[in-house]
Amino acid sequence: MRLLTYTLALAIGCAPLLAKDDKTKNADRLDDAASLFSEIMGAPDKSIPQDLLNKSQCIVLVPGLKKGAFGFGGKYGRGFALCRTPSGEGWGPPAAIRIEGGSFGLQIGFSSSDVVLLVMNERGMKKLTASKFTIGAEATAAAGPVGRDASAQTDALVTAEILSWSRSKGLFAGVSLDGATLRNDIDENETMYGQRWNSKAILDSGARTPEAAAKLLAELNKYSSRKTR
Repeated sequence: MRLLTYTLALAIGCAPLLAKDDKTKNADRLDDAASLFSEIMGAPDKSIPQDLLNKSQCIVLVPGLKKGAFGFGGKYGRGFALCRTPSGEGWGPPAAIRIEGGSFGLQIGFSSSDVVLLVMNERGMKKLTASKFTIGAEATAAAGPVGRDASAQTDALVTAEILSWSRSKGLFAGVSLDGATLRNDIDENETMYGQRWNSKAILDSGARTPEAAAKLLAELNKYSSRKTR
């Protein structure tokens, strides 16, 4: 009984430290997302086309998506989704997401890459606010073009609900993420908001933006503060 009492006391005493650690990790991930977006948009000849960014409804930023394979391949990463405010002026609060996927076949190796998704319309936004959805199967997707002034008038780009890019070893290019699944990250949302909210509760509600996300919103507003048609 004494051991049990001591264990409970130790757990209670450590709880604030664990919570602080979670908040620190969350703040670091938000800063990484802000840096990812800033670095990509800071290189005009290798960035997301401005026209597409201005027309997008939402954006998903996943710094450090891990890929590994040894016969069976998989990918896993944590990041954030943000959508425009209802007025189209500025960006709303971030919702935490996880991206996962797997594949079979002769493959081996490990890598890390940064991923950016643009959700281009309301259909795509509805998928984003679901508990989970699979890119390609439940939402039309296409590899995004690169370059601030790149043309985006192909049929695939015009009709896609989601456009995707990846940055690995300094190279930024459009990428197909068909088969990858996006899920709500309830634990991370609880760290940010103190509530176990899902993406819909955050992206549709106009929840108060956490202070730790201020840098990320500032970068998004710097490059695209208003949604255009």
